[in-house]
Amino acid sequence: MESNLPAADVAHSAPAPTSRKYGGFALRIGLGIAIVGFLLWHYDARPALRSLARERPMFFVGAVALYVAGQLLCAWRWRLLAAIIKVHGPLTEFLRYTFIGIFTNLFVPGLVGGDAARAFYLGRSHGRMGEAIASALADRAYGLMGLFWLAGLVAITMNHATLTAGVIRSAVAVGAIAVAGYLASPLIARIIPMMPRAIHRALGIVVPFFHRPAAVLPAIAISMVFQASLAVCQYILARGLGINLPLSMFLLIVPISGVLAAMPLTLNGLGLRETAYLFLFGMAGVTRDDAIALGLLYFLATMIGGLFGAIAFVTTEVPHALVHDEAETSKAASSLS
Repeated sequence: MESNLPAADVAHSAPAPTSRKYGGFALRIGLGIAIVGFLLWHYDARPALRSLARERPMFFVGAVALYVAGQLLCAWRWRLLAAIIKVHGPLTEFLRYTFIGIFTNLFVPGLVGGDAARAFYLGRSHGRMGEAIASALADRAYGLMGLFWLAGLVAITMNHATLTAGVIRSAVAVGAIAVAGYLASPLIARIIPMMPRAIHRALGIVVPFFHRPAAVLPAIAISMVFQASLAVCQYILARGLGINLPLSMFLLIVPISGVLAAMPLTLNGLGLRETAYLFLFGMAGVTRDDAIALGLLYFLATMIGGLFGAIAFVTTEVPHALVHDEAETSKAASSLS
């Protein structure tokens, strides 16, 4: 995974990828704002803004607090995955780096900006940058897998004819594909070395996790609990708006919406989530204005929650590189490019 370019060539080639990353970041922000702007224009912004003003502050604070507390689950999941590849550390260390990651995500372009930051801290701290990168990528992948599993599970068990058959079939299909991918992971791990070199290089870093599906199962379970906590966050926000739906409805709709918002098209799912809420909560009897307001409130809550990572960012020293860390950092950068 090492680059064949001389150091000088690498240095000269750096600005172009950076420019592309910032261009992609701007595009994602612009697309998200454009989607929200279209929704507000098409459905009249004034009622939606009035809905936002109805939110009771204590409910909003409670949702932010639960979101921040949920990062403990994320840190625990990451720690379990890192242990599979022999990177060990206290939960407090992984929690600090997790908060640094969500803080970095607010400002650094690219889907894995926060993942790269937390992996950098972990890799420098332990002198195992390659394994740190692998653990962060696995944490991202199995986090999404937990989301897909939960969406499929609740679509089967909690629908009660609220959502259309097409929505339910789509959610179940995504969940089933995720389960099939999990079950096939040992086979995929054996096939990867036979794949073209570019694919082998891209996927080889996470092969150890594919070889041990039973070991990653607790991480997937934690992901499902975390996603359920996000549904509770939005239930609290909805109560603050005066939306009286049962918690089970949020456990049904929020994970399905999360599948759409997980697509790396906009910043933190901005616009995609509001669109999903508009249709899915509309099926549950929520007005268009309240559905859009709920999505915007959740986006704001996650942004404020991410700012709490500034505490970890300011109080955590950048670990010193160990002897072989420079080469590992080069490999890690190659794997993320």
